[in-house]
Amino acid sequence: MNPVLHWRKSTYSDGGAGDTCVEIAELPLRTAVRDSKLPARAALSFPTASFSAFVTALNAGDLQRG
Repeated sequence: MNPVLHWRKSTYSDGGAGDTCVEIAELPLRTAVRDSKLPARAALSFPTASFSAFVTALNAGDLQRG
């Protein structure tokens, strides 16, 4: 049985058009991510610890565009 996912967007997503965002849903051991413009498409899921490390690196400015 698939769990019911409760999707949410960042409060920072209101800037601009507000449609270039991702949504996340928290599961017991994973975090699911999907495109807010195409919610019916497949979502990606990552181990919660890995997703948290990714968000921490983003907020710290440790990631650069290539």
